Amino acid sequence: MIVLFDVEKIREDFPILKKKINGKSLVYLDSSATSQKPRQVIEIIKHFYENHNANVHRAIHTLGEEATEEYEMARDNVRKFINADSNEEIIFVRNSTEATNLVMYAWALNSLKKGDEIVSSVMEHHSNIVPWQFIRDKLGVKLKFVDITKDGNLKMNDYKSISKNTKMVSITHVSNTLGTINPVKEIGKIAHDNDSLFLLDGAQSVPHMPIDVKDIDCDFLVFSGHKMLGPMGIGVLYCKKEILEKIQPFMYGGDMIKSVTLEKTIYNDLPLKFEAGTSNVEGAVALSEAINYLNKLGMDNIVKHERSLNKYVLDKLSELKWIDFYGPTNPDKRGGLVAFNVKDVHSHDVAQILDGEGVAVRSGHHCTMPLHQRLGIESSARASFYIYNTKEEIDVFVDALKKVVKMLG
Repeated sequence: MIVLFDVEKIREDFPILKKKINGKSLVYLDSSATSQKPRQVIEIIKHFYENHNANVHRAIHTLGEEATEEYEMARDNVRKFINADSNEEIIFVRNSTEATNLVMYAWALNSLKKGDEIVSSVMEHHSNIVPWQFIRDKLGVKLKFVDITKDGNLKMNDYKSISKNTKMVSITHVSNTLGTINPVKEIGKIAHDNDSLFLLDGAQSVPHMPIDVKDIDCDFLVFSGHKMLGPMGIGVLYCKKEILEKIQPFMYGGDMIKSVTLEKTIYNDLPLKFEAGTSNVEGAVALSEAINYLNKLGMDNIVKHERSLNKYVLDKLSELKWIDFYGPTNPDKRGGLVAFNVKDVHSHDVAQILDGEGVAVRSGHHCTMPLHQRLGIESSARASFYIYNTKEEIDVFVDALKKVVKMLG
């Protein structure tokens, strides 16, 4: 493990950071949307295709066995990374959204009935709202939303409203707009004390902090590889084995089948029961390499680095009276991102001017339209940080914001 978090050395591993945008050095502050990829991850994809490419679980020839071994080794690496009990609990999907939809189709659609309840929150990503709205409209399930305080924390008293009818509590670990780190162990205990299942959206937490599914005691955890140095198109659903054994498959055909006759199909063993068709093998292998990279840095070191950037950027933005930013003001209580607005300037205009300075931020509603409505704003800009960002880049970002005000303020 690297003892000192050497950001300049880390940056050497990311080819895209050498890119010029409008003649300026790229300052990439959009890792909450997708992270950049180190050369180790890029190279492992090339290596797989040049040396091991074959379909998995289907052939006894050498390449088929090598590809299968690489794929299952990746699954085991994911299991270790989140401290799951068994590889049978690790389902490869495309992304967090597909993982949540898998839970919706395989569990909720077949288990819930009219009068049951699902509890979510107003700070959720659309992917943790829309599936439950579908279930509400399809089955007559009641959908409740926990509110937030003025500083962007959950109103924990709202959880007192859960009842014997509440079958699922679903929450984001880290808000992708507010940055709020939610007390998920406490929420999970509330759910389980009520005999409710607990789903955790880890899209913004798994890449940035140590995650132990046994310590958190979540029934489901969803996350995406592309936000944690891995490629797009690969994600993970963790689900407790006893639940997976009871629920129906999400998709049918291909690898999820053990045997088929014209009269009957027997589904495959876990976890393949939930992995229909040809898998994204190179994606899983590359995700595993991304995990190796993060493990080498140390997740605790990543937390410390991002908190240092948090404090620096919040201090800088607090000095700018024409900036509004959202979420907790304590840098230790938030993930590595800040959503903000320049007074009287649309977030898209802010992002466009920043791009002219080589600074990449996101603008819009960040797939959290209900949260923006709750905050009383149309949109916001968002700067998000990761292992390769520096305080010097934040200085460039702040200087670019001052140009926004000179031009449009």
